[in-house]
Amino acid sequence: MILVTGGTGTLGQHVVPLLRETGADLRILTRQTRPGQFTGDLETGQGLDEALDGVDVVLHLAGSAKNDEQKALQLVRAANRSQKPHIVYISVVGCERIPVRSAVDRGMFGYFQQKRAAEVVIEKSGLPWTTLRATQFHDLTWKVAEGAAKLPVMPALAGVRFQPVETAEVARRLVDLVRGEPSGLRPDLAGPRVYAMAELFRIWLRATGRRRAVLSVRAAGGAYKAVRGGAVLPGRDADLGTVTWEDFLKVRAG
Repeated sequence: MILVTGGTGTLGQHVVPLLRETGADLRILTRQTRPGQFTGDLETGQGLDEALDGVDVVLHLAGSAKNDEQKALQLVRAANRSQKPHIVYISVVGCERIPVRSAVDRGMFGYFQQKRAAEVVIEKSGLPWTTLRATQFHDLTWKVAEGAAKLPVMPALAGVRFQPVETAEVARRLVDLVRGEPSGLRPDLAGPRVYAMAELFRIWLRATGRRRAVLSVRAAGGAYKAVRGGAVLPGRDADLGTVTWEDFLKVRAG
């Protein structure tokens, strides 16, 4: 029995069909009542005991820019009241290396702080656990570029490099981890190529046929300094996917 949080999100939409193909007995946790799904709220803990009853593995995909630590805490408390399932968590590469101390840091890179805080909750929960850190998804990179293109000039953080990964490749890795034994922190998962942020934007502009100037800008704060130093790039033992940003755009942008 597998419970999936965040099963209707970008990653969940890839993972859930793959899990169903394995014949797994699946539960999807949602805040809104929907046919065939379990209603529960990770922020308040409401409905979690019922959703976790009889569950062997929890695939924790739900995440946001705030309250990830609180959501993880509610989840592990409820899991400890049940039969102590294996928790498989998706995190982000670099979350342990980015200092978030100021309002500027938090505004730009608070997501990393939240993911690391949730990691710690799961690690200290007393439950069997597995955590996979992945780099930015191609889908997310598309959204960032699309948002930046709404401005007259697309601002790109100077000196910042990313190694985006295909969402479907992350999903396949998670399915393997769900079906395996608890194994703690796994090697990072990243895409096959490193790109400067400005380069990602320029490739996106060519693929979508849009015209915008791309302007490299500097930011303040220790988090930005760490990211410029490569904090969001994977470790040397990382596993690499095969789908480049260009490959993704050929499909997404037609």
